[in-house]
This record gives sequence, structure tokens and C-alpha cells, in this order.
Amino acid sequence: MKHFTDLFVALDQTTKTTVKVKALVRFFQQASDQDKVWVIALFSHRRPRRTVTTSLLREWAAEKANIPLWLFEETYHVVGDLAETIAKVIPNEDLKVDSNAVDLSGWIAYIMALKDEEEAIKKERILSAWDQLNMEERFLFNKLITGGFRVGVSQKLVTKALAKFTDKEENTIAHRLMGNWDPADISFEELILSESVSDDLSKPYPFYLAYALDGEPEDLGIPNDWVAEWKWDGIRGQLIRRKGEVFLWSRGEELVTDKYPEFDYLSSIDCPDFVIDGEILGYQDDMPLPFQQLQKRIGRKKVSKKTLADIPVVLMAYDLLEYNGEDIRTKSYEERRLLLKGLLPEFIFPDTKVILSQQQDFKSWDELAKLREESRERRTEGFMLKKKNSDYKTGRKRGDWWKWKIDPMTVDAVMIYAMRGHGRRANLYTDFTFAVWKGEELVSFAKAYSGLTDDEFREVSQFVKKNTIDRFGPVRAVKPELVFELAFEGINESSRHKSGIALRFPRIKRWRKDKKAKEADTLVYLQNLLQQ
Repeated sequence: MKHFTDLFVALDQTTKTTVKVKALVRFFQQASDQDKVWVIALFSHRRPRRTVTTSLLREWAAEKANIPLWLFEETYHVVGDLAETIAKVIPNEDLKVDSNAVDLSGWIAYIMALKDEEEAIKKERILSAWDQLNMEERFLFNKLITGGFRVGVSQKLVTKALAKFTDKEENTIAHRLMGNWDPADISFEELILSESVSDDLSKPYPFYLAYALDGEPEDLGIPNDWVAEWKWDGIRGQLIRRKGEVFLWSRGEELVTDKYPEFDYLSSIDCPDFVIDGEILGYQDDMPLPFQQLQKRIGRKKVSKKTLADIPVVLMAYDLLEYNGEDIRTKSYEERRLLLKGLLPEFIFPDTKVILSQQQDFKSWDELAKLREESRERRTEGFMLKKKNSDYKTGRKRGDWWKWKIDPMTVDAVMIYAMRGHGRRANLYTDFTFAVWKGEELVSFAKAYSGLTDDEFREVSQFVKKNTIDRFGPVRAVKPELVFELAFEGINESSRHKSGIALRFPRIKRWRKDKKAKEADTLVYLQNLLQQ
């Protein structure tokens, strides 16, 4: 456990990318191969399944610390992190054994073995583990149980460190980390070192992600060097056909083939193998459906015939990454699109589920800007701008691909509830619920927790402490006095909020200190936006 603890402390004490990469490389040099695999898994969102509920952990920790449960809960709300709260409230007694005798993978196996045990045995073994670990190790042990590691380490940083450690290309490492591998069943040799990585027909490629355009499109140079295509509001995905088998991956590295049986027909047609990058869209009557409709299919293990009929999907094809077994990501965007155009007619027929994304002809940036104003009518988010000679990169890169999104919609709303944040913001109120006017009544419609500066969060927190009118666990109801302008990307009907409306990607744009609560917007305003 020592190497993992040292790594975590090193990562937690810096914001510098170079220092984090060095710490990861040092860990890979010192740790066992199975610990290496688990660290890769933990920082790429492959975490062991939870075997003990958090409610039991809170009860046992309060008992161990000899404090009432209500006091533990209040402490937890202030600290903002359950693993840290448990680690700190439990007395630091002399360790009964050498905790370093068990490495990271050993403790994970210890936790996973609790899955089918009775509650009494789970309690005995968790208490025993706490007795064997110092505060830092206990904190990490609790993190392994509860499943959340927020240390500012992305899979990209892990990839960079592994590339340095193994002297391999980052793109090669990134590709090997994709797909459906299980840290409990794979060795470091199989995952990273082997030159003949096990043949995984379903393995996708790392996605190329674009930054939002941070200037004017004119700054990109000559329009003729660029292609513009509509930016659709769906689920980014890769459609894979290899050796007659079909797979569909979401950008979150989730294999979603079974949720979208519309693409099964591709296994039985005569065409070259391929990997297509595109957008999964709800689609009907030659128009994309609102994202809210597609959400009804997300997360369902089984899709009924009625759902398939009511919310049909297509793949809006953007790019071709593999053709007839060959990785073509290093070819130019223009070359890849030509191959994609040639491939699609192979399986176009009246009920096709794969559509080539539409590119827009434009001679000037002004001309494209006028066309961009039609985005909402077309149910798109704006444009993607792609350089014609660009290759398909790995991860988020600047230069060749840009998102040129339309300006968000906005609404002025009143804050009615507040809740403390987590981590470094555990002592501040940062999670807010907002409402608009329905006659003389305020009705909730959105939650947001980003967009203010630290100083503004501190100022709002002081207001919450002085103006709390009711409490519901960690939630504080406050006097409806503060007005904030919220920005959002879309608006839908919703039964979750009293208003009957929910926003897509709401965030705080600014604090409207110039407005009183009565000047905030109304439900009628939001309903008009919804109708539009």
C-alpha cells in the first residue's frame, strides 16, 4: 500500500502536469505489475464494485469513533468527503500489523471478497482493516470502497506516464487502454507490454475531441482550408464492424451495442470492415429528436418494441477511422471523408440507420455565421470546423478541430436552496437550486454548481448562513432574494421539477446583483422557449 499512498500524496500536493507525470512514472517503476494495472484502472474509471453500503460505513465509523451518528453526519457535511471523514474521526491507535505487507491489489481483493458475506462479517473485516492502516492509508482504503478518486489525474496523464515508462508512443498506449478490459483478469504484460495485444474485435479508438472556438473564425485563416458540419446534440460513438461482428461504443467507453439494435443489420451485409466515428441521434421524419427523447433509451438494459418505434436512432457518420482492417487515422480528413462517402452506399437502402453528416459550402466566414443562426431550427448546437488536411488525433487537441457553438439561452432565476460542496469547497455552499415565478409562487426548475469565482462562492455562503429559513439534511432553504443569470444549451419538459421544465447543461453565467427577486423571469418565459 505504501507505493500507492506515496503516489496519491504526490498527486494531491501539486497541480503541475509535469510533477504528476513524474510521480506516476516513479510509481510504475516501483510497484508490482498487478498494482500497476489497478492504478491504470482506478484513474480511467474502472473501479471495483462497491461491496459495502455507505450507510453501513457511516454507522460503523461513528461506533468506532465513539460518537453519535448525528454528530458523524454533521461532520461529514462539513468535510464533504465520506472517505476523509471516516479516516479522521477514527482514533489513530498503534497499528496491529504492518499495513505495507498488503499491496494495493491485495486490499482490493480484500474488499471484493466481501461481496457475498453477511453484514456481521463485513463489519468485522472493515473494522480490522481500519485497525491495520494509518490515516492516509485508511483514507485510500475508504476511497476504494466508496469509489471516488478526485486527484486531478486524467487518463491522458496516465497515458503520458506509461508512454515514458515503456518508451512507447502515446497513441499506442491510449489505444490499448480502450475497450472492455477487466483489471482483475488482465496482466500488465497483456495490457501494455505485449507486442501482440490480444485480438479484441470490439476495441474502439481513442476519440478526437475539439476545444470551443475561443476567438473569431476569421482567426483560423482562409475558409477554403476548412470544412464546416453541423454539431449534433446526441451521444458521440464509434460504430465498429469487424469480421462480421458489430459493436457500438459511446465516448464514455461504454459498450452500448445491445441498447441500439438498429445497427445489427450491418453484420449480415456485404461490405468492407470499418470503424466509423459519429453521433448517435434520436431521429424521426428526417429530423433529430430532442436529446430528452434519446435519454429515455440511455441506461436501459432492455429496449422495448414500443421504445424502438417511438424513439428510433441513427448514427450520423462524421469520420472513418479504419477501413478494411487498416487504421487510416493518419490520412487527411479529406481522404478519410472520401473513403467514408464510398463506403456508405454499400449499405444504404430505404431503412438505413447510418447517415453521412452534412457539410456546408461557404465562401466566407460571414456567410457561415449567417447559416449558423439557423442552428436551433435545425436542432443542432452550431458547427464543427475541421481542417481539410488534419489527421485524426487522440484526445482533446487545439488547432485542427473546433466547436463553434451558438450562444446559450439564458434565464434570470432566484436561488431558493443551497448545499455545501465537496473537497476544497466543503466549507462553502456551492450547489444551488433555482426557481422562476409562477404568479406569486416560485417554482424550481434547475440546479447549478459552477460559474462563480471563489470570492463569489464565499459571499453567497455568508448569505446562506445568515438567511437560512429551513433545513433538510445537508440542504438549506434560504430567503428568496439572490438573482442569478443561468446559461443553458437546451430546454425540455420534465416531471422531476415542480415547474415541469428542465434545462440541459445549466450553469451560472453571472450574479445579477442589479436585480431584485421580483424581477426574475417567469415560468411563462421558459414555456415560450420550450415551444420555440
